[in-house]
Amino acid sequence: MRELSWAVRLLLVNQFGVNTGFYLLVPYLATHFTKDLGLSAAVTGVILGVRNLSQQGLFLVGGSAADRFGARWVIIAGCAVRVVGFALFAFGVTVPLLLAAAVLSGLAGALFNPAVRAYIAVDAPDKAKAFALFNVFAQAGALCGPVLGGVLLLVDFQAAALAAAGIFAVLTAAQALVLPAREVPPSGSSVLGDWRRCLGDRRFLAFILALSGMYALQNQLYLVLPLAAEQATGTPGSVALLFLVSTVATLLFQMRITKWLEAATSRARAMALGLAVMGAGFLAPAVLPGLVPVLGAVLALAFGVMMAQPFVYERIGQFGGESLTGTYFGMFYLVSGVIAAASTALIGWAGAAGPAVCVAIGLACAAAVLVQERRTTAPA
Repeated sequence: MRELSWAVRLLLVNQFGVNTGFYLLVPYLATHFTKDLGLSAAVTGVILGVRNLSQQGLFLVGGSAADRFGARWVIIAGCAVRVVGFALFAFGVTVPLLLAAAVLSGLAGALFNPAVRAYIAVDAPDKAKAFALFNVFAQAGALCGPVLGGVLLLVDFQAAALAAAGIFAVLTAAQALVLPAREVPPSGSSVLGDWRRCLGDRRFLAFILALSGMYALQNQLYLVLPLAAEQATGTPGSVALLFLVSTVATLLFQMRITKWLEAATSRARAMALGLAVMGAGFLAPAVLPGLVPVLGAVLALAFGVMMAQPFVYERIGQFGGESLTGTYFGMFYLVSGVIAAASTALIGWAGAAGPAVCVAIGLACAAAVLVQERRTTAPA
């Protein structure tokens, strides 16, 4: 961290706080809605779906805002909006109030997520190492958040929600006081013009299609693998072990892996290797019963993400340049999120053959990355 600027260090700590506050509250919303407020499963699903759609669907808006107004202001605004959204979850007891909380909390993520990454992509000297550290801080927050939320829920849900809102209030103040503003490069076109340029960048769209497999396979930590773990052990508690193994592996190995890959191979081959490892990890639960193969797949997912993700973020920043980094991050999240959702639906529809579909996705996307590298480096 000492090699990074104070601004990037603050954003790393900010990501730890963001994930701590998020996972402190969001995993427990469904239980609160159904048991405490007496809402039906259908209404609960709608509210949670609105939160997710508000975030995924507005990533491009948040990225463009970062390019137009400066990443600093968009990060601050996003954290402030999430304070309001989480506070509404604390006090809201009617469906309209809960929907408003869902929209605001989702919008907040759509604002600060692409903006933070755009800021680091421009400011950090060694972008791959900076994003590797970013992943470490994010995983640490994802580990601490549910534990803290479980403790606060011993008091009541309102205490947990207000604590989550308080964390984002502290983050808002810290960034308003400390995070330096960067000069916003002048834009030569409208926002729609920026989007058309992004969508017209065929190399970037091919990159999104190839790397969307990373998110499609990551999502199986919430679908295929928990179901396999529960089936193997007969207890839902085994699902928590999956997240613990993934997080601890990231904390221990992320920086070592990134440094080794930087020295040993090209960025494209590192991304392809990561995707191949993620896909190949699903071979074990596809052919072997029990919890051990499932844990092997979880470790393969974790190591694959550690190999690929820092270089993916670095490459997005190179595509966007200083003037459109936020827009390119927003477009990447939007398109890859849609593809990942469709892939997850296909994997779920495949049933018992789901792990085999995951293997195919990982290997096909790895091959696509290597083909793109050859086309990029081939002589005209």
